[in-house]
Amino acid sequence: MNVIIADSNDLVRIGLRTVISSDRRINIVGEARCNDDLKSQLKNFETDVVIIDYTAPGFSIEVIPQILSKNKLVRFVALTPEQSAVTIVDALRSGVISYVKKDCDIAEIMSSVNETYAGNKFFCGQILEIIHKASINVEDIDFDSFSCEPISLSERELEIITLIAEGHTNGQIGEILHLSTHTIATHRKNIMAKLGVKNTAAIVMYAVKTNLVSPNKFLFAGEAN
Repeated sequence: MNVIIADSNDLVRIGLRTVISSDRRINIVGEARCNDDLKSQLKNFETDVVIIDYTAPGFSIEVIPQILSKNKLVRFVALTPEQSAVTIVDALRSGVISYVKKDCDIAEIMSSVNETYAGNKFFCGQILEIIHKASINVEDIDFDSFSCEPISLSERELEIITLIAEGHTNGQIGEILHLSTHTIATHRKNIMAKLGVKNTAAIVMYAVKTNLVSPNKFLFAGEAN
């Protein structure tokens, strides 16, 4: 298994190299310090798995779909500090296969690499807890709608997300925006596809996490028609 470690922190890379190299099945072919460094190394080395902290200085989540658009065989393991549930879901939809936190134990980190190489998803217990607390089921994430383009919501879509989070039904939103219920339903479907979710609770959580609405307006009035 050929692995690249992508993190701008020298101590993190040294630590990961020490831990991962203890497994003789793993060959560390490179260590990247930024997005451009990672892209360059992937061109020069045949790579199976990339362990990346896309939140580290010099990196961004956009590099993952950019790489996958040219090489769909590379598998990504995200190894980051604690993130919000929405950020984690966005990372998964951008192409991350497995997700573990930096303060996880060595066994979990090693399992994430080996399971990802085997074609499986792996989430540490802490990441699963964050997602579950946000009422998001990993199985509900629409990976089939994966796109190499970054998630982009229009002003209209953001407006509709806000109204959904405030507890309005499709009919009520249509009246407020002077649009047909059918048009609102279409927007709602597109919003779910872009966010990678399949229920209203996840849309509401996205609105709260991204400050489209304040937490005191958080209403779970059931699924809108």
